Amino acid sequence: MARRARRREGRGHLSSIDRLPDEAESAIVWANEQLRARKLPSAVILAEFNERLADLGLPPVSKSAWGRYAVRKALQFRRLDEIQRMGGELARSMEARAPDEVTVAVAEMLKVAVFEVLEEGEVSTSGIMQLARALQAAVSAQKTSAEYRERLEQEVQARLAEAAAKVGNLEKKGVSPEAIAAINKALLGGG
Repeated sequence: MARRARRREGRGHLSSIDRLPDEAESAIVWANEQLRARKLPSAVILAEFNERLADLGLPPVSKSAWGRYAVRKALQFRRLDEIQRMGGELARSMEARAPDEVTVAVAEMLKVAVFEVLEEGEVSTSGIMQLARALQAAVSAQKTSAEYRERLEQEVQARLAEAAAKVGNLEKKGVSPEAIAAINKALLGGG
C-alpha cells in the first residue's frame, strides 16, 4: 500500500515506443493490431515491427522495451475486451426492459466504478472532479428518467379517464351493457 502512495501521478516514463516520431504511427498501429489479434508470437511481431521501423529509417526497438510494451498492451486489451463483453451482456439483458431500468442500471454500475477507483486511492484532484461530474450526471439521468416515467403514467391515467368518460357517454346513448363491457375489457388490456 505504501508503494501505491509513492507512485507518481501522470503517465510516468515514456517508453522507446512511446517516443517514436509520428511517421512511425502506421507501424505502431500494425503492431497493436497484431498484439490484439493474438495470432502471432510476440517475437515475430517485434521482428516485423523493427523491419517496418527500419524502412522508415528509424532504429529498432529492444526486446526488453518491446516486452514491457506488449505486456502493457495485453493488459489494456484484456480489460477492454472484458468491458466490451460486459457491455454486450448488459445490453442483451436490458433489451426487454424499459429505458428507465437501463438508466438506473447504468447509473448504478457507474457508482460502483467510481467507488472502486476511489478505493484504490490513486486519483488526482482533477480525476476526483471528473468522477464527481460523472456521478452527478448519472444521478441526474436517474432523476430525469423517473420524472419521464411519472409523466407517462399521468398521460396514461388521463387517457384512461377520457376513455371511461366516453364509455359512460355511450351508455347514455343506448349502447348495450355487453358492448360497454367488451370496450372496457379492451381498454384495460384484458381482450
